[in-house]
Amino acid sequence: MITKVLKPSSIQNEEKKTFDPFFLHGGAEGAAAYSHAVQLVSEKLIEAFSDQSKPYVGKAPEDIRHEIQRLELVKENGESLYELLEDIQEPLLKSNINISNPKSIAHLHCPPLLPGLAAEMIISAFNQSMDSWDQSTAATYLEHELIRWLLPKFGFGEVGDGTFTSGGTQSNYMGLLLARDDYCWKRWGHHVQKEGLPEQANRLRILCSEHAHFTVKKSASQLGLGENAVVVIKTDDYHQMCMDDLEEKLGSLEDNGLLPFALVATCGTTDFGSIDPMKEIGQVAEQYGLWFHVDAAYGGALILSHSHYQKLAGIEQADSITVDFHKLFYQPISCGAFLVKDKRSFRYIQHYADYLNPNDDEEDGMLHLVTKSTQTTRRFDALKLMMSLRMIGTKTFGDMIDYTFNLARETADEIHRRPGFRIINRNPALNAVVFRYDPIAGEGLDLNLLNKKIQQMLLESGGAIMAKTSVEGETYLKFTLLNPRTTLDDIKEILTMIEQYGQTYSTEWGMNH
Repeated sequence: MITKVLKPSSIQNEEKKTFDPFFLHGGAEGAAAYSHAVQLVSEKLIEAFSDQSKPYVGKAPEDIRHEIQRLELVKENGESLYELLEDIQEPLLKSNINISNPKSIAHLHCPPLLPGLAAEMIISAFNQSMDSWDQSTAATYLEHELIRWLLPKFGFGEVGDGTFTSGGTQSNYMGLLLARDDYCWKRWGHHVQKEGLPEQANRLRILCSEHAHFTVKKSASQLGLGENAVVVIKTDDYHQMCMDDLEEKLGSLEDNGLLPFALVATCGTTDFGSIDPMKEIGQVAEQYGLWFHVDAAYGGALILSHSHYQKLAGIEQADSITVDFHKLFYQPISCGAFLVKDKRSFRYIQHYADYLNPNDDEEDGMLHLVTKSTQTTRRFDALKLMMSLRMIGTKTFGDMIDYTFNLARETADEIHRRPGFRIINRNPALNAVVFRYDPIAGEGLDLNLLNKKIQQMLLESGGAIMAKTSVEGETYLKFTLLNPRTTLDDIKEILTMIEQYGQTYSTEWGMNH
């Protein structure tokens, strides 16, 4: 029976064609097919994750490309799921980065929690869209209530509101979109949504630190202001926004007849995890009448920390906040939120369509979430967070997050103790550690090339996945310690591998010079 269900060519004939086995429904064929599909996929995933010795198989980029190019993408008559999974096992499943491996510590890319994976099954099966009530019904109210739970965690009151998003890029864009339109309306009575950009738009300016996320500039370009509308503020020795330079830049903008309208603080920079002085920045924003947006995509998880939550001081002054759940909340991608202090801010993006969200539906108690989002079709990602909060509990969440912070400090200490290493952020603000291999006997070595090679050699060996970055034009290595299953012993093993690869490359360099 199951074999036939998974082989469409065998269940179709000239007299009658049935498509039931291709869908999940209450009938016997659909239910059996779904159950068997879940079983087969589960077995393959368990097999793929069974080898925890390395986070990556170690294939070169060209090898993977050729394997995918040889993969048959389309079948005229279809095939069984078993046959398909067998075919993609090598080129896809075994060639993926195992983000759950303790030695996969490159990016802000978290191992997903099992409750989140279970929620994904429910989300994909119902395939709801969160734009209109009649597509999402109960899911609409669950997202709404979860937003209500989040708001006070960040110091927002009853008039606040929010929406789930695909992540920090969309959330930062929404913050600056609302900031632009709010400024244009309040200063000139100009309705950007209806009338387009005003003639003074070329004078509008956004301020952020030099370590702010690239999406600030990206958003400025998409908003018709151009990347040059972003004024970059210097950072101090702790990679936080320099308040003196902020005041100086604001004074210069005023002297030149330019119009700052938004000030962006970062709560957890991508490289260093640094947190801008949000309290002081919020006060400056209020003084100058600027929209205050906080990008807490990384650091927003501090709301659950037992010992570091005080680092969020000042975030309650924000007009809007970005927070991602597919980072330190350990949710499957994608899962984020955008919060506003005043729900009326969403009026700048509201649209009504008779076939989707007619205005008078609200009189019947229907809630259409599309009025709060730049997306129309949108997944029920709130379920992942809710199921994780229920099953894991906020106490264990806090324990996991704080463990990674403690591990980052221990890692910084270990790197500092080892000769031949140079660390930048000796006291990590969150759980990112930036350093480079700088051997004492490395005179004449191109250290930028050396560290680039070390990162590449580790990746191609499959021994560890770590990132590289640039600091003042020099190449550095970076650990992003999101995984609470990573131990200090794992870190020591990676550092030893770095030393070995560094020494190998240094020896080869010396022989050739």
